[in-house]
Amino acid sequence: MKKDIHPEYKKTAIRCACGNELEVGSTKSDIRVEICSKCHPFFTGKQKLVDTAGRIERFRKKYEKFQNQ
Repeated sequence: MKKDIHPEYKKTAIRCACGNELEVGSTKSDIRVEICSKCHPFFTGKQKLVDTAGRIERFRKKYEKFQNQ
């Protein structure tokens, strides 16, 4: 194995938007995610709507003329 070509592997925290933190090993120092196993509908059994950058509003605006016919 060659020396000094591998990235530094260190302990880091993955932080979710819901506030959950996981301690893992990674080459990155800080990892942020929008959804994790604590808040994902598949794991929680609850439906949760995640609207990123107004996707629902853009969809409704795009197709509102078809709804009025």
